[in-house]
This record gives sequence, C-alpha cells and structure tokens, in this order.
Amino acid sequence: MLPDKSIAFLEKYLNNAAPTGYESSGQKIWMDYLRPYVDTFITDSYGTAVGVINPEAPFKVVIEGHADEISWYVNYISPEGLIYVIRNGGSDHQIAPSKVVNIHTDKGIVKGVFGWPAIHTRLKEKEETPKLDNIFIDVGCKKKEDVEALGVHVGCVITYPDEFFILNKTNYVCRALDNRMGGFMIAEVARLIKENKTSLPFGLYITNSVQEEIGLRGAEMITHTIKPNIAIVTDVCHDTTTPMINQKKEGEIKSGEGPVISYAPAVQNRLRNLIVETAQTHKIPFQRLASSRSTGTDTDAFAYSNGGVPSALISLPLRYMHTTVEMVDKSDVENVIRLIYETLQQIKTGETFSYFD
Repeated sequence: MLPDKSIAFLEKYLNNAAPTGYESSGQKIWMDYLRPYVDTFITDSYGTAVGVINPEAPFKVVIEGHADEISWYVNYISPEGLIYVIRNGGSDHQIAPSKVVNIHTDKGIVKGVFGWPAIHTRLKEKEETPKLDNIFIDVGCKKKEDVEALGVHVGCVITYPDEFFILNKTNYVCRALDNRMGGFMIAEVARLIKENKTSLPFGLYITNSVQEEIGLRGAEMITHTIKPNIAIVTDVCHDTTTPMINQKKEGEIKSGEGPVISYAPAVQNRLRNLIVETAQTHKIPFQRLASSRSTGTDTDAFAYSNGGVPSALISLPLRYMHTTVEMVDKSDVENVIRLIYETLQQIKTGETFSYFD
C-alpha cells in the first residue's frame, strides 16, 4: 500500500495543468518530490527532467515516463466571440461538448465552456456529431474584441480542470493519468530505493520526458544526452474489457490483473525476458500485449537511438484514455512500481543484453 505522502504528491501532481509544450509547472512539482531520493538532476531546454542516482557510474539505466497531457490550442476567434480550437496532442473532440475548460493566458486562467446546441434544436433526422470543425468554446463574450481583452489570443493553450479522486476505494480517476502515472510510478521506485537503502551497481536515470503526446519528442532528445545502456519505459495501455472495444484487434487486457509486458520489435527480447522472469520469481501478476510495428510509446525513441538501446515497456492498464475520467486500478499501480523496482535489482553492471548470446 502506498504511503499518504505518495498519494498527496500524486493528487497535487495530477491536479496541476501541464499540457504538451508547457510542462514546467508539473516538472517542478515532480522534481520537488523526487529531490530527497536522488543525487542530482539533469534538465534540458524543452523541459525533460531526470533525477540521477549514482551519476558517476559508467553503466546507465533509464526508467522513464512522460509528463505532458493532451490539450487544445486557440485557433480562431469569431466576430461573435466564440473560440475554435485545434488539438495539442490526441484530444478527443467527441467528449468536448458541455466540458468546462481553462484557457491559459498571460493574465491568468480564463474559464470557458465547450458549448453545444440544445437537444430541442437539433434535427433528429440528421444530427451532427461533435467534430473538430463544429466544437467551440464560449467565454461569455459577445464579440471578438471582448475575448481578446480577457487576454485570450490565437495560440493560448486550453486544458480541462477535472481533478483527482478515488472511485470505490480501488481506482484512481483523473485526466492526465496518461501518463503522469508513469512519472509518479518511477518516482516511487526512487523512493523505495532510498528508503530500503537498496544499493545499485549502476547509474539510475529516473526520466520524466516531455512532448510524448506529439511524437515522443522529449524522449528522442534526452536519450542522446543520457546515452543509456538500458531503458525501461512505463506508459499506459487500454483496458479492453469495456464496451465497444474489439479484443481480437486490441488484445485482452484487464484492469486489476497486473502490469502489461509488451512484445514488439522495439522491445529487446532478453531485457523483456528478464522482466518476465522477475515477475514470476516475485509472484507479481502480469499480462502480455503484442504490438505489430511500434509500441507508440517512448520505448521506440529510446530503442532506436544511439546505435540501439536495449529497451522494454511495462504498461499500466487504463480505462477511457484521453478523456477526463481516465481510470486505473490501485493494485496495478503498486505492481508496476514493484516490478520495476525488483527488475532493477536483477540488472548486472556491464550487462550488454546481446541479441546473440
């Protein structure tokens, strides 16, 4: 069971808005929590933050999550004062109507709502569905100039304010669990290493990357700075047991049944096998997931960098991805932390994870 200080950090970290390209406030919260558990930090010019244990060790192991969240950009303000948007990351247009939003301006937060025509006024014969070209934000103004007077302009980023809560004592719910949960879990691994006085024979780089949601960009940059020997990435994957998901296509993954270990070209076989063996040895429940070409996660960025870095992916099953009610099972969170922590203790200095051994 996670201690109260960990849950307090998780709530603060999730409730803070840190959309793609604007992760700095969230990274500061993360670094403040991690500070007692690491020896030093590395940061880069785009905001990726890395806590380092044993920075002088020549052999380098990365554990990684990503820090950003999906959001919107102001794209157009109509003469009538309505705001039209474009995506910043994979924002879901279908959930937008009736959602409250925060528009981030130099003058502070401006509240708005995604409006939508009342059911009484829609044509039953051919109802329009929410699309990127018909959803809009209303900030209570009647003309463009009034919107601009609030500090809103093209390029302002827009987030949802939905906050963290625990559902039925067993599930964490919030926007941005994808993938601030990853940053939380790797920070918890660092806490366990410190509190358990675990000695590692290598340098451990606890990496919270930015800009994953728009193409793995933060990981792509930081891997060339760290030049790791091994990378273990954690992200979320779909719980496929809810309605309207085809398990023949997406696989069978269930919340509450443990971390998900991926099989994919970017996942190095020997490193993955070590993770599987660790789970079996320590009786940590786990599931398996196959990816056809790419994992779609920062694993790909690490694996194909620096001439090839042995990389693996441990995922957290999540319901309702890219909505404001993303949901994960508490036991899965704890077991991902355990699995990463125990796997690190199986890695030997100088291990190359050669493909041919």
